[in-house]
Amino acid sequence: MKKRVDKNNYYLDIAESVSERGTCLRRNFGAIIVNNDEIVSTGYVGAPRGRKNCCDLKFCMREKLNVPRGERYELCRSVHAEQNAIISASRNEMIGATIYLVGKDYKTGEFVPNARPCALCKRMIINAGIKKVVVRDTKDQYTEIEVQDFIDNDESLEGQKGY
Repeated sequence: MKKRVDKNNYYLDIAESVSERGTCLRRNFGAIIVNNDEIVSTGYVGAPRGRKNCCDLKFCMREKLNVPRGERYELCRSVHAEQNAIISASRNEMIGATIYLVGKDYKTGEFVPNARPCALCKRMIINAGIKKVVVRDTKDQYTEIEVQDFIDNDESLEGQKGY
């Protein structure tokens, strides 16, 4: 008899499916916001509505310039998965919620190692009222992060780059 998937992996599986809509040529993330066991919204990586996606243009400016992971997001055409999920929900629905995040490398299809929200996404997650972030590490393993950690450990005060 097949073992029933735990709730975090259930939501991470959905976020992984959402990531398949991503249009980035580097990494595609999927995010879902869940509150009181109901999916509030979903989001994936893609250019703003009406703009061409990198997959349509057939190039990524950050890739072309060899920009390291976690840096120079102003060069990126895309809106992040977390941002799109937050944009699609009301703040009232997000207060106390959990955001589930799955990232895969475009070229290899492997999970992004040590994936975390970028500095801007962290700020948006804090202001949205989300309380927990769950990030997939492997098909069955994940990391849970209390958003309070983003508040208490403010990397912007230390000038840290990346994530």
